[in-house]
Amino acid sequence: MPATGYIQVRAYASTARFPLKDVAITVTATDGTAIAMRLTDRNGLITPIEIPVPDKSESQAPDPNEKPYTSVNLYARLKGYEQVEAENLQVFAGTTTNQDLELVPLSELPNQWDQTVTFDTPPQNL
Repeated sequence: MPATGYIQVRAYASTARFPLKDVAITVTATDGTAIAMRLTDRNGLITPIEIPVPDKSESQAPDPNEKPYTSVNLYARLKGYEQVEAENLQVFAGTTTNQDLELVPLSELPNQWDQTVTFDTPPQNL
């Protein structure tokens, strides 16, 4: 039976963990299908995004051939900052996956203005 998990994002500037407003956050399925788009508020937060996930019982006695979570990708963009991608974030039933995003101002990276930092989350060892 399908269940629901959530993903929450906190975006901030790397120099002082200063919250960043209006960061464009896109969450997609691993096949690229869009799930949700949000903008961060003045606290660097988004409204949590609901993600359809496998039932919680599947994570308590998982079948080795099936994942007891849903994997999603997350993309963060804000003018003047490097782009951040987080791949294969794992969302479980009844929980909130918190993702902190440290965005580096491009002024600190003068030769890398088009750089994207990608983080890949390895599968859970269940």
